[in-house]
Amino acid sequence: MIDHDHTQHPQASGDEGFWRSRIGIALIVFLAVTAFLLVYEHRAHLLSGSGFLLVLLVLCVGMHFFMHGGHGGHGNERQGTN
Repeated sequence: MIDHDHTQHPQASGDEGFWRSRIGIALIVFLAVTAFLLVYEHRAHLLSGSGFLLVLLVLCVGMHFFMHGGHGGHGNERQGTN
């Protein structure tokens, strides 16, 4: 029997995922430019002060990720029913 190597064939357009699509790449570029401009325009506030707001922001993001218990923490657990 002949084995075929399918690694060289291009994938179907639906299999590439959102972040590799044209819209996904445009969104990534838009968010990167927006983040750069936001940091650039507010650099005086970010570099001065006690850093309390930055610590608060990091704690909020960290709590969001860790309080859900990893992936699937938004109610995706299946409960057995009879």
